[in-house]
Amino acid sequence: MKVKIDSNTYYLPERKENNESLKLDNPDWDMSKISDKTGIFTRSIASTHQTAVDLAFAAGSKLLEELPNKEDIDLVVLVTQSPDYVLPTSACILQDKLGLSKKCMAFDINLGCSGFIYALSVVGSLIESGIAKKGLILCSDTYTKYIDKSDRTCRPIFSDGASATLLVRSDIDKIGPFVLGTDGSGYDKLIVNEGGSREPQIKSNSLNGTLEMRGADVFLFTLNAVPICVNELLDKSKLNIEDVDLFVFHQASQLVLENLIRAMSLDENKVFINLKDTGNTVSASIPIALKDAETQGRLKNGDTIMLVGFGVGLSWGATLLTWTEI
Repeated sequence: MKVKIDSNTYYLPERKENNESLKLDNPDWDMSKISDKTGIFTRSIASTHQTAVDLAFAAGSKLLEELPNKEDIDLVVLVTQSPDYVLPTSACILQDKLGLSKKCMAFDINLGCSGFIYALSVVGSLIESGIAKKGLILCSDTYTKYIDKSDRTCRPIFSDGASATLLVRSDIDKIGPFVLGTDGSGYDKLIVNEGGSREPQIKSNSLNGTLEMRGADVFLFTLNAVPICVNELLDKSKLNIEDVDLFVFHQASQLVLENLIRAMSLDENKVFINLKDTGNTVSASIPIALKDAETQGRLKNGDTIMLVGFGVGLSWGATLLTWTEI
């Protein structure tokens, strides 16, 4: 698509939780083994009254501070699975809070780990078709509000955070092609059962319902789906794996990323990982990693970057990005 990333930034809550905190709450946990598997030592935790909209507002405001004409933004999309309300749409709230034009389209995308890739395809298509000129993608989740303190599977991994990415028109193709896919038969592998219409009554200790993850099933899904997705994207773009300068995967866990590297025989130096002090921020993990890669000087003008998201749904998506220095 003749669309490019014009700017990209993120926000992480001030409150941090390290592995020592987990050990205090759960003395029987072997934190050395858990840390080796997750690769995560610090997570960001939204405060009690801090919501996904609040995090997205912080990230969006940070981006808009450096933007001369925010009134030109005519599309805002929020990717979240932890909205402030069942309705109205959280993106509508953000349009007003961010002071964007009332001529701005605003809607949510309810997706998790693959959400940023889907948002790139949707927002990019709307811009390329002429329906929109400048599109703001906000990814924000507060999964920690759904996690039980004694959950050994979820608590050491998930972190709260938000990203803000601005897409604009380009003279040449900068994003794409895309490979997107879904296996809804695995919907229950990563789920919050309570709080929706199917099970509206919350019986757990959490006011929001409790996140449940069948870790082994999600792991096997990832190792099966992601290599196929990557190969399909390479075939579609008529590239070899060596032509990719940097891979930015959804930051699921160290164990997942190491096994993907091994399964596809990837050059470790071409796989960007920022898990240690960021954690798994769900929909925001890819744009956060992209920003960190830029900050660390890992991205050069003209680089071919592969972005790959996968997880809850079960859902996956991948695309190629030709990097333009921001």
